[in-house]
Amino acid sequence: MSGIARQSPMTGQSLDGACPARPSTDAEVLDRLLVAAVREAVVEFDAVAGIAYLLEDNGEWLRAAVIGGTPPAVFNMPERMLLSGRRASAVACRTGRMASMGEPGVRPDDVGPVRAPYAVVSAPLVHAGHRYGALAVSRIPWRDGVLGEAQRNRLRETGESLSRELASLAARGTLIQRGSQPLIFPVFKPRSPLTEPATRWGLSDVPGSAGLSWMYQVHRLANELNSAVSPREVVEVARSRIMGTLGAQSLILTVVSDGRVWVVGHTGPASGVVRQLHGSSAVRSGVTPVTDVLRGSDPYFFPQRTDLLGAYPDAQDDGNQAWAHLPVLASGHPVGVCSLGWAEHRLFGAEAQAVMMMMAGSLGQALERTLLSEGEHALAESLQRRLLPRVLSDLPGVATTARYLPAPATAGVGGDWYDVVALPSGSIGLVIGDVEGHSVESCVVMGQLRSAVLAYVTEGHRPAAVLTRASDLLSQLEGELLATCCVVCLDPAAGTAEVALAGHPAPLTRRPDGRMKALDTLIGVPLGVPSPIPYRAFEATLSPGTLLFLYTDGLSEAHGPDAVTSAHTMLAACSTDVDHGLEGLADRLISMVPSAPERRDDVVLLLALYAGAGSHRWSRMEIQRHDLHGVKTARKFVRDCLKGWELEAAADDLELMASEVVTNALVHADSHVELRLRQYPDRIRLEVRDSDVTPPVPSSLSAREDENPQAEHGRGLLIVDALGEWGSSPSGRGKVVWCERAIPKNCDDTTAAGRP
Repeated sequence: MSGIARQSPMTGQSLDGACPARPSTDAEVLDRLLVAAVREAVVEFDAVAGIAYLLEDNGEWLRAAVIGGTPPAVFNMPERMLLSGRRASAVACRTGRMASMGEPGVRPDDVGPVRAPYAVVSAPLVHAGHRYGALAVSRIPWRDGVLGEAQRNRLRETGESLSRELASLAARGTLIQRGSQPLIFPVFKPRSPLTEPATRWGLSDVPGSAGLSWMYQVHRLANELNSAVSPREVVEVARSRIMGTLGAQSLILTVVSDGRVWVVGHTGPASGVVRQLHGSSAVRSGVTPVTDVLRGSDPYFFPQRTDLLGAYPDAQDDGNQAWAHLPVLASGHPVGVCSLGWAEHRLFGAEAQAVMMMMAGSLGQALERTLLSEGEHALAESLQRRLLPRVLSDLPGVATTARYLPAPATAGVGGDWYDVVALPSGSIGLVIGDVEGHSVESCVVMGQLRSAVLAYVTEGHRPAAVLTRASDLLSQLEGELLATCCVVCLDPAAGTAEVALAGHPAPLTRRPDGRMKALDTLIGVPLGVPSPIPYRAFEATLSPGTLLFLYTDGLSEAHGPDAVTSAHTMLAACSTDVDHGLEGLADRLISMVPSAPERRDDVVLLLALYAGAGSHRWSRMEIQRHDLHGVKTARKFVRDCLKGWELEAAADDLELMASEVVTNALVHADSHVELRLRQYPDRIRLEVRDSDVTPPVPSSLSAREDENPQAEHGRGLLIVDALGEWGSSPSGRGKVVWCERAIPKNCDDTTAAGRP
């Protein structure tokens, strides 16, 4: 007797800690027993799935050993659960008694939501005081009703019979466990007309066809969500794969953040629900089904509108007769809700409910990933924009504008920058640069270089000396990143441009006759690269009307000489018509830049138009943030300027235009405002610059405020539109809203030409 080890009937492990003399396992016998019991239960109790759970070694968890049934039900069963949990199988195994969850179910013709697609009844697998697991069947509660007493007794008997067989195997030394993955097998039955009457998926006379058709859509949804890089793309995939698959007419995707519900995207007739949800409290129960789904993580199904109104009397009437509200889970916790609406009453069958829950589960991970990525990218992009100039300096005889496109979210934040600075000598400095890489480090180095280069230029150093000092500084920072840079010193009085390059493409020039060429200058090594050859500058003479075009290599996928060729082609493709001025040219150029995914870099365009000394007159003023009295000052500024230029005939219209645009900037942009007035030979141009990138939208362009909440209130822009031409363009950190008015014919020709 001393040589025989005592073994546990459950696992075959020695009760006194010693290993069995000859451990034996018969996985095939165990699998056959479990499969037979599950198949018998599925067929006898008309279940959509059956599942056998076995205890793990530690005795704290139940793990699925065998799952049988029809898709999609077999893919919706929990694979693992805590023995101490509240699920039916855990309760049955723990207590040794029958347990159920979801019975009796709520029928579709009753008032209130259907909260789960399946009901579960579980029998314990227990014998002679030893717990092995649980045998459960999953049924359609509203279709099949409550499992009767006789059926429950029969399921219990099936569990007891299986428990005796398992005890017998354990006594012979068989390990009553499977691997970490469950064995899954189909149990196809003829399709019931009550299961899914509202769909046409699969062939009704082929068992399993509908379920496999559903699962194909789930698989395609998961594949497409893997490629989504933004919440907007997640919403678009949901619209295509979930709405289209389920025949819904409305979709609302919400997330919870800081205790509130926020609508990420929506489509279809649901504006009333969107207004009710967006920004609402996520912790108040009983207000909307979305907040209750978030609190309980259970889906809510409303087959008809009376069900919804019975539970939520304040529900919005938006033309949807049926709703499904599905929890969007990520890492085990709810991150939002996917709400679907149908135009007609809908009987939510078990297949449809299961597929909806699986699809919503796929949305969770994709939504959490893209929201996190978007937040990180927005933070980095905001940092980069803060490092760019708020407004561009200007001088008589030189007009400048710039455009900046951030790198796509998938590429990360870039390191492009630019500057335009008026110098004490009367010249103007143009700077453009690009730090390598796409990271926060690139952005930080860009900020350091921009500050240094700006300081060197302002001190009066010539372009070559600026690059030498900047390169030395970058080397001293002991980083691993390099940068390219172009510095131009433009003298409007002399009509010359002095240019120095550090690994950067040479600026392009376009003469008034349309001829284009790159400035012929030596390209030095990038900043941060030691070189015995000093940077050299090249001076070019500019005739009035010459355009300077500076850019970074994100303009195209080409590099080196090919990048110059690409920039040349883009500039040549733009019309030489100057009716819309420099801003219009910049807009046309930036519209030609490739979009993601073709473009993976940020882009800067810097344009400077040399009009010649004394070619036009201009003046500027600034208004402090929140200074509404500044509108009165702006009107006086416009009238005084035009009076000094002997253009008083245009003062009334331009004064009114300035009043409306400045008011919009102060109220909506919430920033300092700069007002510039320019006189050209044939027109007067008014520019209002602020720090808000959102373009103004006239109220007449919005049918309803909820469809376009960014619309300007009132009729101010309509007045501006009636008095002359206007537009909006990005500028520095914000935008410039410009208005143009033709010089009245009754003004003196000499004065209108801009000559004193």
